Amino acid sequence: MTQRTPDFLEQEHDPRDPSPWLALYLDQSTPIDPAVKHAWLVDSSSRSRQYVLPFIRPFARLAIILLQILKVFTPRKLAFSPTLHRLLAWGMQNFIRPEANWLILRHFCIGSQALSFIAANAPVDIQTNPLRPEKIADVAPDMYLVHDLNLYNFVIRLNSALRASGKQLGKVETPDFSMMHQPDHLRIEDMPNRRRNFLDLQSAIELFTPVYQLFLSDDDFWRATNSLQLDETIGIYVATILDARDHLGLVNNKHPLVPMSTLRAGYRLSLHGLSTEMLHGHLMRLKAAQDGAKLPPDERTG
Repeated sequence: MTQRTPDFLEQEHDPRDPSPWLALYLDQSTPIDPAVKHAWLVDSSSRSRQYVLPFIRPFARLAIILLQILKVFTPRKLAFSPTLHRLLAWGMQNFIRPEANWLILRHFCIGSQALSFIAANAPVDIQTNPLRPEKIADVAPDMYLVHDLNLYNFVIRLNSALRASGKQLGKVETPDFSMMHQPDHLRIEDMPNRRRNFLDLQSAIELFTPVYQLFLSDDDFWRATNSLQLDETIGIYVATILDARDHLGLVNNKHPLVPMSTLRAGYRLSLHGLSTEMLHGHLMRLKAAQDGAKLPPDERTG
């Protein structure tokens, strides 16, 4: 995978003026794929995030407030999801940086893998609806909305089946990691990379959020923004299967029993993406360790 070299990797380290981005790049305290961390920090250290985001964020949040007032006087079920997704796909194609587009498309894939992991290791049969976009145009058929619906439907189906069978999630001695893999069909170099593709991930998310609110029903928007807090729920399921609840410290979006304001949905969506990447990185490490354990000793060492 060819990625641009960011300034913080080209500049010599100055102990009296250390680069925060270099510190984050070298840090290995969290399980995240190196290519993902590279793309994330290239995007985060961009001029767009430094100079554009501070202006976008307050206007985006003001738009959320005004649209919420408007929604009081409109039918609750009024929605234009196809138009929304065509607009989102157009924005991704024409204005978002390659690294940000890659991370967005990758998120749909690895989020589906996380749900499939829980389903495969649950004591009951659970239906899932995996998403696997191969290009930006694939998000147009309601993929953002389906991603949110998948989370809620999965929690409902899993717990309904557990209650009906009288079973509970528990530790699995040899977890099934067969569904875990890197979505290598997605490549940064295949993402649009024209001069106008300058917008960083967080700025794009802040802009997308009021657009999302405008074109979705009030119920759909509320559900979408609060689905971000299901990170902790999914984390608990995985931790139960792995008997590793100490890893719940990696979850940042907190529990959905305390819904948060939609005003900070853009920021929490960024945390949601990072939490999903860390969960995927952790499961990939466990898969590699399990696969290594199955090899003969001479193959494991060399």
